[in-house]
Amino acid sequence: MFEWEDGSKIIKLAKPNTIPAALQAELHHCRTAWACGLPVPRPYDLVVVGGRSGIVFERIYGDPIIKRFVERAVEQSRMQPPIDIMEDYIDAKITAKLFHQIHSHSVAKMPSQRENIKNDINRAQYLTEAEKAAIIAELDGLLIKQQLCHGDPNPGNILVRDNDAVIIDWNNASTGNPEADLAEYVIMIRYAILPPHLPSEASVLLDATREACINLFMVEYERLSGIRYADVEPWILPVAARKLVADGISEEEKRLLINEIRRRLHI
Repeated sequence: MFEWEDGSKIIKLAKPNTIPAALQAELHHCRTAWACGLPVPRPYDLVVVGGRSGIVFERIYGDPIIKRFVERAVEQSRMQPPIDIMEDYIDAKITAKLFHQIHSHSVAKMPSQRENIKNDINRAQYLTEAEKAAIIAELDGLLIKQQLCHGDPNPGNILVRDNDAVIIDWNNASTGNPEADLAEYVIMIRYAILPPHLPSEASVLLDATREACINLFMVEYERLSGIRYADVEPWILPVAARKLVADGISEEEKRLLINEIRRRLHI
């Protein structure tokens, strides 16, 4: 990410291995979300800088939720009060409200969430062919919906500005089931291994509050939408399997996911 023009915009330059179609898709997804009136950075155009392609966006001034969480963890450790597991350390309620806003829209000309999940499961090197087939069979039995989904509800992708959330990185957006987005969030909070460069206090606080954060998130989302944790539970298996192809998670986290997948397959 680099500042662009007068500072009111940024440019997101592609990595060397990013194909042009991926950038065009991301721009289309962002424009779709912007047209829905969702809280996203305004997308402008594709440009080429120094031989690298990139997308120009509105610049958003706000703090990522992960940054806010780390700061709270360090402050909590410094003050040394007992950890209150009912406190919303990770902005779960803000996140639930944001995702309900996204999921309230149905849009055309977006990738199929279900086909994306199947393709990722089939690419997962950690699973046997029989395991993949069993997971896809479970996925095929789930109700089909056609709502806008973000695909990557990572606290690093959500910025808080004036107590409202703005969400970035629409690479994985699709049309499908909100329950899959919710399962992504649940899995991330439940199994995330924080990067070693973050203060150790963050891992301590996360370990102490994982399930409480999930509960806060789901209670708020259910209040807004009527979708319960029981509706999300069947999506944990296929979404955990598709996450095995993600670049941004550690081998330790993938081992946790494999154990959860095989437990659910009764292996």
